[in-house]
Amino acid sequence: EGRLVESGGGLARPGRSLRLSCVASGLTFDDYAIGWFRQAPGKERERVACISSNSVNTDYAVSVKGRFAISRDNAKTTAYLQMGSLKPEDTAVYYCAALWMPGNTCGAQAHQYDWWGRGTQVTVAP
Repeated sequence: EGRLVESGGGLARPGRSLRLSCVASGLTFDDYAIGWFRQAPGKERERVACISSNSVNTDYAVSVKGRFAISRDNAKTTAYLQMGSLKPEDTAVYYCAALWMPGNTCGAQAHQYDWWGRGTQVTVAP
């Protein structure tokens, strides 16, 4: 039943910032780790970042480390991906996903996630 809805995508210039939001419903949000994934044309889906259910742990792909920040507000059942210093290679469809995993742990492979949003397009171009 879990539903995730992404928003905040669009066109951004290189070097600028964008914030994505993921609103969840139909699940006990504070029992789920949240992951942000992206997929560009012709490329495999990759995990960009994840955050544990209690916000204790986060993890980032090397390609975005230092530029992106994942966060969550359990009271609002919402997760965020703050993207800064955007590059053209960040262009992709971005998905949020939820995995039942209470506690401090975040990771996991994409196929293990329980619920997925439908994605939001992010385009970085001059």
